[in-house]
Amino acid sequence: MKTAKLLNSLLVLALLGAALVGCGPKATPVATEPPATEPPATEPPAPEPITLRYANWNVGTAEENNLQRQLVAKYMELHPWVTIEFVDMSGDGSWDDKLTAMAARGELPDVFMADKTPLYVKNGWLADLTDLVGADADWGSVPQVLTDSGTYNDQVLALPAAQFVLGYWVNQDIFEANNLDAPTYGTSVDDFFAATTALTDVTQGRLGLDEMEFIMGWYPSTQDANLKWFSFDGAHMNYNSDAFKAGVAMAGEMKPHTWQGLSDEQKANFTSQGPWELFLKGESGVRWDGGWSVPGYATATFNWDFLGIPGGNQAIVGDFIVVSQTTANLEEAFAFAKWMTFSRDGYLAEAELAQAAGTVPTRMPVFVDPETIDLYMSFVGDKPGLRAALENLDSSLLESLAKIVPGYVNARWEGKPGIDIGTDLDVNMWYMFNFANDGKFKYEDYAAQLEEFANNILDAARAELNP
Repeated sequence: MKTAKLLNSLLVLALLGAALVGCGPKATPVATEPPATEPPATEPPAPEPITLRYANWNVGTAEENNLQRQLVAKYMELHPWVTIEFVDMSGDGSWDDKLTAMAARGELPDVFMADKTPLYVKNGWLADLTDLVGADADWGSVPQVLTDSGTYNDQVLALPAAQFVLGYWVNQDIFEANNLDAPTYGTSVDDFFAATTALTDVTQGRLGLDEMEFIMGWYPSTQDANLKWFSFDGAHMNYNSDAFKAGVAMAGEMKPHTWQGLSDEQKANFTSQGPWELFLKGESGVRWDGGWSVPGYATATFNWDFLGIPGGNQAIVGDFIVVSQTTANLEEAFAFAKWMTFSRDGYLAEAELAQAAGTVPTRMPVFVDPETIDLYMSFVGDKPGLRAALENLDSSLLESLAKIVPGYVNARWEGKPGIDIGTDLDVNMWYMFNFANDGKFKYEDYAAQLEEFANNILDAARAELNP
């Protein structure tokens, strides 16, 4: 019994002790460091304000405020630390004369349109943009025919600012009205000439072609795959080749189907006052022209399309923008030059501005992918030939050789090979091609002399850029 009482007493004491412990003072927690937090985000410092001087012949006046000028304004809106100052290029003298005077004063624009790039390369005016384009994702979507055109001695010195397909445009309605199949992109050379000659009826004020001279430019390439525009093969002119001589002969054969073949009496059958009016007035089946005319064609009252060069190709005209070697802000100058040239975002912005203005973009896309082709085509409607050309630009014949090939101007137009034709003394190269089918002389008698003269010029000019 005593043992049971003892156990009961111990149990009561244990419970009482547990209760007292539960009511005792709480343990003081050990102090710890607060959890680490990121410092509040701060805005990066605003870029230093800069001014870039810009010269281009396509910006019009402030009062006109054309699409290109609006595109510049859009760039400044997106880059508020950059001010683009337009350089006044008015006054006497050529574009390059003015640039030469500015260079002599140390005042070249930071960014400017190139007229004859080889001159600028020779004078050491241009910044090397090779590393900048190499790191740029958009550069890979520029057709190689254009990227190659701005590359000298493996250095990218000029950026393609615009491209325009060049070739024949067809009035489909006039062929249909005369029970003829209109030629299309890919039509063979023979079928093209058959269709256009069949359309000609001078008494009814109707010609198959508009002009004859352009045949010399494209025809040789259809006879010899090594030849590009006007017989240029990448290094030399091939004026004495069978293909080019055939082109001269073909231009003469087609003369009666062009404006140049009309007598003054025959011209009275036409309302047009010159070959440039024939196409839009419905008096010629095709016209040789560039993509810069698309805004005008978009309002035509007949169905039209682009058929390019017979056989399924086209020529291409490129404009180029360069950055001065003396610019104090190379990366900023390049960024602006890109916006005005091969930038995808720049082209999308231009298209948006064109849509707001109710017109067609002044340029075809230089950044070429399915999206930009679709975007451009949305302005002109269903034109299968034009779409095919834009999807096939790398095969193009670059027509704007004067802008990029050293010596080309003299080898094609201005040089004098020491030839007298009747009373026309010491004629230039332009004369020899322009009058090759006028009966003043036989072209083949001079072809070898013209080729040798031209290629000596090209070799000497190229050597000046590769000392």
